[in-house]
Amino acid sequence: MQVDGFEFPDNLHYLVGHDVWVRPGADGIGTVGITTLGIALAGEIYMCRPKGPGTAVEFGRSIAVVELAKSIVSVKSPVSGVVLVANPRLEAEPELVHADPYGEGWLARVHLSAWPAEAGQLIHGDAVREAMAHQIWLHRAERPE
Repeated sequence: MQVDGFEFPDNLHYLVGHDVWVRPGADGIGTVGITTLGIALAGEIYMCRPKGPGTAVEFGRSIAVVELAKSIVSVKSPVSGVVLVANPRLEAEPELVHADPYGEGWLARVHLSAWPAEAGQLIHGDAVREAMAHQIWLHRAERPE
C-alpha cells in the first residue's frame, strides 16, 4: 500500500516507532528490513552491518548498525530470535537498503523464537495506513523520490 508517497507492502508486519519490518515465513523464519519511511528519515546509508549468524536478537534491541552522513545508528529488531543469515551483499553494496528496501535490501533472516506473542505488538493489515500516516505527519517526512 502507498501512504503519502511511501510504500508499505501488505504482507509485512511493522514496528512503527522504529521504522522496521518483518516478513514472517511459514517455516518460522522472518526476514527483517528497514521501511521506506525509516530510510527517508535516516538519509543516505554509507555502511550497513547486520548482526551475524548465530547471534541472538531481542524485540526492540539492535539487529544492525548503520552509518549515516553524521551519525551511527542502531537498527531495532521487530522480532526475537537467532540470526540465521545476514544479507551478504550489504557490506559491499549498502545502497541496496535504499534501492530495494523490501527486496534485495533486507538486513537479516531470523529464526523467530517468540512470534505469536510479538506479532501482537506489530502493526499489520488495515492498521498500517493510519499508523504510518501518523508517523509521516509526526516526522514531517518528505515523499521519497
